[in-house]
Amino acid sequence: MTLNQVFQISPASPVEEISQAGRVAPFSLYIHVPFCMRRCGYCDFNTYTASDLGGGASRDNYANLAVQEMVLVKQWQEEQGIKEPALSTVFFGGGTPTILPAHDLISILSAARDIWGICEGAEITTEANPDTVDSNYIHQLADGGFTRISFGMQSAVPSVLATLDRTHTPAHVESGVRAAQKAGLRTSLDLIYGTPGESLDQWEVSLRAALDLGVTHISAYALTVEPHTAMGRRISRGQLPAPDDDDQAEKYRLAERMLTDAGLSWYEVSNWALPGDESRHNLGYWHNIDWAGIGPGAHSHYNFQPLRAWDIAHPRAWAQTMTDDKRVPWQGQENISPSENLEEAILLGVRIRDGLSLDLTDSLAVRQGLEPLDESVIHDLESEGLVTVTTEPRILTPTLNGRLLNDLVIERLFNAYKV
Repeated sequence: MTLNQVFQISPASPVEEISQAGRVAPFSLYIHVPFCMRRCGYCDFNTYTASDLGGGASRDNYANLAVQEMVLVKQWQEEQGIKEPALSTVFFGGGTPTILPAHDLISILSAARDIWGICEGAEITTEANPDTVDSNYIHQLADGGFTRISFGMQSAVPSVLATLDRTHTPAHVESGVRAAQKAGLRTSLDLIYGTPGESLDQWEVSLRAALDLGVTHISAYALTVEPHTAMGRRISRGQLPAPDDDDQAEKYRLAERMLTDAGLSWYEVSNWALPGDESRHNLGYWHNIDWAGIGPGAHSHYNFQPLRAWDIAHPRAWAQTMTDDKRVPWQGQENISPSENLEEAILLGVRIRDGLSLDLTDSLAVRQGLEPLDESVIHDLESEGLVTVTTEPRILTPTLNGRLLNDLVIERLFNAYKV
């Protein structure tokens, strides 16, 4: 089964085209939990370390607030005439979702089931820091309806973890994965490569450790350093070396080789999985389906209009908006223009193994009065070994080099369509 068959849609398809084909696009839910025990030095996410931020925004009350927002979102959908199917995936991200008691996550999931319904066989995932869960916690999640857990491993090398300001140990990762496997949960590990001071051999140690745990999904992300983070400031002061592009490229190639040899296939630039164990939730993002984002700073996307929206970032203001104004706590929203729709189709399609539908992008371009893609552009990308292109249907897929130079491929396609 291909990834497209999982969703029964073509790459980056607009919902209107799915509807014309008589198929129903999936609907997903993302719950952002904005709390952490401490902020890692490289972290640029919308997270907070205080347990109580005032205005009702506390860890203890967070589950109630998340449910309150879900109710408001459902009301908004009904007012707009949006009729979503039962949820096909639910994903708890952060921050650190597992900083909350397991029963809080389960109560949020139960409310989602009551509000929208959950499909049979749905994928229910939470991210977890390895030092915030134990066997009892994980078994509670499994009994409460979760099907998948994604551990933030990052590295198996203690010195690299220290540079990243991570508090867990490799032993925490192993015990968490073993407990999840015993509970019948699918398991994934997140890794980071290119940490200042990390050698190629150390990166190989981390990859080998992840594979030895027998997980069915691995994400490997190149470290990106934002200047205002603690790590960014250390680099600017010369206390740490900046990540090196060539070093990260070499580490990506090593990951591709080792993960492929172990039977995991890439399906998105930073993600590898055994066949059938791809993250269906993340695939939903890359296939541009509808999803509702719950929690401070969470983003939502609807093919109605089409529209994207984002929540108020600070938990206290987010909570007070729901309490005082009785409305969905969006900071802002915008309609996605036809040109932005074309941009997103290219951005998303070039990242995934299922590839970019050139017939779709040509169609989107013509609707704007633009010319279809010049075939010479495709020929040049192919001759440079950056993409492969099939015919009937015309699907462009990045090669290994194309994944390493993904931004370049996207830029050239943008320029070709004059986006």
